[in-house]
Amino acid sequence: MDRAADISTGDEPIVRLNNVGVRYGRGLEALNDVKLSLDPGSFHFLTGPSGAGKSTLLRLIYLAQKPTRGLVTVFGIDAARASRRTLAALRQRIGVVFQDFHLLSHLSVFDNVALPLRIGDAPLKAYREDVEELLTWVGLKEKMDANPETLSGGERQRAAIARAVVGKPEIILADEPTGNVDHEMAARLMRLFVQLNKLGSTVVIATHDLDLVREIGAPVMRLERGRLTVGAAAAANMERQ
Repeated sequence: MDRAADISTGDEPIVRLNNVGVRYGRGLEALNDVKLSLDPGSFHFLTGPSGAGKSTLLRLIYLAQKPTRGLVTVFGIDAARASRRTLAALRQRIGVVFQDFHLLSHLSVFDNVALPLRIGDAPLKAYREDVEELLTWVGLKEKMDANPETLSGGERQRAAIARAVVGKPEIILADEPTGNVDHEMAARLMRLFVQLNKLGSTVVIATHDLDLVREIGAPVMRLERGRLTVGAAAAANMERQ
């Protein structure tokens, strides 16, 4: 039997999935009886083969998708019963790094990264220094006035990561965040995620880069054929990948 991924900190879980299933059309379930519990301030890797359901699981946590069955609660709120306004407010507390970046082509790199802060009505002078510092960290200081369409895939990846974390969200979800950068930059970006985790963010990173997983040494969750395993079983399955 699968057990819930739960690294106890003594606090109520920030994310909980109970017997969750997701089905598209009449096919097999993309997720099957998933049980998951994430505590505030925890750090997890999510591994598994392509098509195993990793992106679907992240969308559930981000409240961008509802399960076919089962219970999903984020910040203690039942996603199925929350209003659209409540869901929108909850999403503002979550930073997401998408595989396809989701950068806005009509905005500069700086404005794309600053977007979560602008939505919060913060004045430019209140966040300019933070955005520039973060762009420097991800190696994009010289590109902050550029249009995203002029960037390479790796540069877009770094801009997407900067945008996801600039507001120091309570939850950070990253879907293959190092897939388009070299190992040196991947390690640098991982240090950023680790530092944000130390500052209190709950971090979940979906990745195929098992070398980075081993280097960081955080708990591993593994999806395979829609079923989630954690801990020693997940690590053993990962090593056989």
